[in-house]
Amino acid sequence: MQQLFQFLSDIAAHNDRAWFAAHRSEYEAAVQTFERVVGDMIVRISAFEPAVAGMQAKSALFRFYRDTRFSQDKAPYKRHFGAYINPRGKKSMHGGYYLHLQPGGESMVAGGCWWFDAKVLRAVREDIAWRTDAFRHIVEAPDFRRLYPVVGEQALKTLPKGFPKDFPYPQYLRPRNYVVWHNLPDDFFLRADWQTKVAQYFRTMQPFVDFINETVDDYIDE
Repeated sequence: MQQLFQFLSDIAAHNDRAWFAAHRSEYEAAVQTFERVVGDMIVRISAFEPAVAGMQAKSALFRFYRDTRFSQDKAPYKRHFGAYINPRGKKSMHGGYYLHLQPGGESMVAGGCWWFDAKVLRAVREDIAWRTDAFRHIVEAPDFRRLYPVVGEQALKTLPKGFPKDFPYPQYLRPRNYVVWHNLPDDFFLRADWQTKVAQYFRTMQPFVDFINETVDDYIDE
């Protein structure tokens, strides 16, 4: 893990093709380490989420090469490694489990779904409004809230149209996406038990992921 983080620190400081070509062996070693980490995490998650059993680690990894066509940042490589453990695939609207490694305290565990189309997003909001107590039981549980105090990285300033203005928990209907996350310091990954702890963090978010997936399944099956 030290070598993996060192490579990511180096690529952040030397994000160009010439440096990368001269240090490709370091990249390949870091990727192999990350792939082993993701494979181990799939096994650990499968203990409470059987659907992920048998997933190949490579299918969960995101590309390291950046698409710079529509970005002002023309750096050719990412500054992190990311993997999304979701048996439906990385582009699915079903929720899954995300591991992000990036030096400088930018590492995190996250889960849920980053993107819904408009109809599915509305269905999720309607289900939360309909099953408010069940949703609150999940996201306001002490262990969950300690790790994941905020639901949704982006949120509307007001309640979405069609919902009563006096809804008592607007913070659960305003999100544009339904994700939760927990940042991790660099030295966390030097602990002997860090993989066990990450698996526990994913286990804590499982009821949230399940709630989202039940709604998506109900909508898709209609």
